[in-house]
Amino acid sequence: MKIFKPLTATLLIVIAVVYAGYSQAKSQADVSALGDVSKYRGFNYTPAGAVSPHHHIDQWVKYSERVTNYDLDLAKKLNLNQVRVFVPYEAYLAIKDTLKDRLRHFVQACYVRGIGVMVVVGKGPWVKDTSQRPQAIEWVKFLSASLSSRPGLLMWDIMNEPDYPEKPLERVQGNFENCKFMSRLFHQIDPKTPITIGMAFEKNMETLADYVDVLQFHDYSDTRDKIDQNISRAQQFAAKAGKPVIDGEIGCIARANPYDVTLEEHMKAHVGWYIWELMIVREGWGTVHGVFYEDGTVRDPSIAAAILGFFRNRNDILPAVVDREGAITKIVDDGNRWLTQPNADWKQGLDIAETAANLLEAGELAPMHVPPTWEVGQLRRGQPNINALQKLIKKYLEALAPYEKPAAK
Repeated sequence: MKIFKPLTATLLIVIAVVYAGYSQAKSQADVSALGDVSKYRGFNYTPAGAVSPHHHIDQWVKYSERVTNYDLDLAKKLNLNQVRVFVPYEAYLAIKDTLKDRLRHFVQACYVRGIGVMVVVGKGPWVKDTSQRPQAIEWVKFLSASLSSRPGLLMWDIMNEPDYPEKPLERVQGNFENCKFMSRLFHQIDPKTPITIGMAFEKNMETLADYVDVLQFHDYSDTRDKIDQNISRAQQFAAKAGKPVIDGEIGCIARANPYDVTLEEHMKAHVGWYIWELMIVREGWGTVHGVFYEDGTVRDPSIAAAILGFFRNRNDILPAVVDREGAITKIVDDGNRWLTQPNADWKQGLDIAETAANLLEAGELAPMHVPPTWEVGQLRRGQPNINALQKLIKKYLEALAPYEKPAAK
């Protein structure tokens, strides 16, 4: 790798001596201790309140045992048994004296809930400047001393997506060299804990296969066929390599990779997975990822259902008939009468709007990007605004009208 800073001969010798003990390290990790990785049901974790753009650092600098315990209890309710968590090198620099205790609390909190921990090791200045590799050695020693003997730690992820983006090629090559270096480093300093690399693409997972104990790829494909192809290639390669394989990141609504679709395909293929991510991080990836809000509610119940193994019927469906007992006809009539009243009652209008909203949601007759019941709730919580309520009722009646049963002749 290119060294970007001029080095004295003395410094070069020092670095060579420091690094010499790590250059030939081989893995002694017992991957059988990981159990059956095809049964891994995991999640990437950042607290919902972490602040971007450095939310992984913020997660540890402002670490909250209360929040961590609450969030992990949510994960347990979904029978999730693995977590992938980022620990940036910058967090170590910021809170060196307290980070160890925070890491240990996190791993212990996971362990008592039956959740295994994969720690994603943050990259440091040594990636671009190999003269800084002594910092990497210090960092790995700290992580190993903090966690390697702790029950619950399953593996180290030595670099997240070194292959993304795929250009410029020089940057990717530099990242790959860092992965090789960190692999040897971890195998020497913590020989018992397996390592993996969170590769963005399955093909690149194969490139660095010799440097890991557990193969890992990420997949956000936009069709079932593409998802299945990547899983199949990964499993076939893993069988030849004689190493376990997992998918460390799946699920993104902005990439046409719905959770219930990708989870179904991974479960059918019996490959272990980690969704991105458990919490809806408001200043992070929350607009396109996540299951839970900070209060334990969910944005999309189909995600929670899919994690539990329940999927939408996309084959022999039976469409709902919401007006079977005349509920739509009645609320359309009630709503139209209310709209014609010169001094319409505010509470009565809210009840009409809520009933219409419930019918729309129960029958899946309206988009849930902004739930109709949320719109009604906003009006209930605010000051009376008759014009806004009229507008909302009109919108709901127009959405319901096409689903009225034809009048009997």
